[in-house]
Amino acid sequence: MKKIKKALISISDKKNLKSLLNTLSKHKIKLISSGGTYKEIKKLKFKCVEISKFTGSPEILDGRVKTLHPKIYAGILNKRKNKFHQKQLSKNNFESIDLVIVNFYPFEKTLNDNKNHNKIIENIDVGGPSMVRAAAKNYNDVTVITSSNQYDELIKELNSNNGFTSLTFRQKMSEEAFSETAYYDALISNYFNKFLNNSFPKKKVFFSNLIEKLRYGENPHQKAAIYSKNKKLNIKQIHGKKLSYNNYNDIFYALMISKSLPKNTGTVIVKHANPCGVSIHKKHQKSYKLALACDPISAFGGVVSCNFKINKNLALDLNKIFLEVVIANGFEKEAFKILKKKRNLRIINAKNLTLKNVNSFVSNFNSILIQSPDFSPFSKKNFKIVSKKKPSPTIYKNLIFAFNICRFVKSNAIVIANNQVTLGIGSGQPSRLDSCKMAIEKMNQFQKSNDSKIVAASDAFFPFVDGIEKLVQAGVSAIIQPSGSIRDKEIIKFANQTGTILVFSKTRHFKH
Repeated sequence: MKKIKKALISISDKKNLKSLLNTLSKHKIKLISSGGTYKEIKKLKFKCVEISKFTGSPEILDGRVKTLHPKIYAGILNKRKNKFHQKQLSKNNFESIDLVIVNFYPFEKTLNDNKNHNKIIENIDVGGPSMVRAAAKNYNDVTVITSSNQYDELIKELNSNNGFTSLTFRQKMSEEAFSETAYYDALISNYFNKFLNNSFPKKKVFFSNLIEKLRYGENPHQKAAIYSKNKKLNIKQIHGKKLSYNNYNDIFYALMISKSLPKNTGTVIVKHANPCGVSIHKKHQKSYKLALACDPISAFGGVVSCNFKINKNLALDLNKIFLEVVIANGFEKEAFKILKKKRNLRIINAKNLTLKNVNSFVSNFNSILIQSPDFSPFSKKNFKIVSKKKPSPTIYKNLIFAFNICRFVKSNAIVIANNQVTLGIGSGQPSRLDSCKMAIEKMNQFQKSNDSKIVAASDAFFPFVDGIEKLVQAGVSAIIQPSGSIRDKEIIKFANQTGTILVFSKTRHFKH
């Protein structure tokens, strides 16, 4: 146990300060402070010594230098049981500082609120993190507090131990302090990477906040948690059971597809991180029914994501089958009331979610793969018509729709569609030909469409004619695929011989 005799307080976030000061005063703990914190403490009518008076050195350089002084750091870093340290302290007339309460300049808030580089730079704290690191390093003798959220813990600790703190408490606060300085430095590092347009620096630092610990990972024997760059997710669960690791994975896939669709239109059904039905239709209830019709068996126990606000009629339809999650850009009052009847149904409001600056991360074997996202909107300039037969505007629109969905399907991916509705999806097969067969089988099982305007998309080129031949035999009249195969000319020749429309994408879109 260590008695707290002297505390240094330097904080940007001054909320809940009075209750803390009452406790420090109760245990006769002397206070040192600086700048705005000193003024706030005096305003609250508590005794305090200003740092410049304590050190005998004035604040200089517009406050850039105020706590950077040997008297401060010797007071924090000295080992109380080290006689040599204590002799040096006495020789220099320095005093021990037992408690350091510091939170940093609001760099993260400044980044979110301001684009002025000079103002952002001025909000990089130097003295605060330095004092915190010193105190955290010397946790055997010093207690460090880095957030107003820790005040209640400190108050409880001091009151329970009559002004002392335990080693266990100091270790816990030290761990949290080093996480705080690491997070803060990561914010600054990433800001400079972005400012200098360096996407892949020599050393990449990640920062994130714990959103919640999950019940388990993909399987019950695996531990899991979800972290976010933000303090909270831009999606909000408003009803239902706690989200699992697999739920989150499916939700993210569903939202990635949903947000690639036109504003306020489109329904996506996802199962095991793969779409099993997607539809764009102006009538929202019809949109859901069309998406469901693509593969109603796989949709059982799936995730439905609506890129619009859900109304009463759609809510009634959604409640007819078992779903794990329903996502929408808001819910009408009556619709929410209907959906809530299913106690375990997880309901997610994603109206505040936007897909900006979203990179993709994959981590295995203590390595991290990073890549830029693949959801930029397609336009005709991204494609080239290579067949003799040209697509009508309607068919071209359907081809682009199918190709957009295809890039979110696990490779090898084939999507058959019509009227901006998926009819059959073949996913995750080692052979592209097998994916073609799967998509065709799904279509024939649930759709049985004889429409001559059926189109198909492939996420990469066909290495042989057999895949495209299979699709044409199934009734597909137009195909879109990336170019790049040594047999592209054979594919084009086959398309012309069969009167099939063939469009090449200038880019490939694998989703492994």
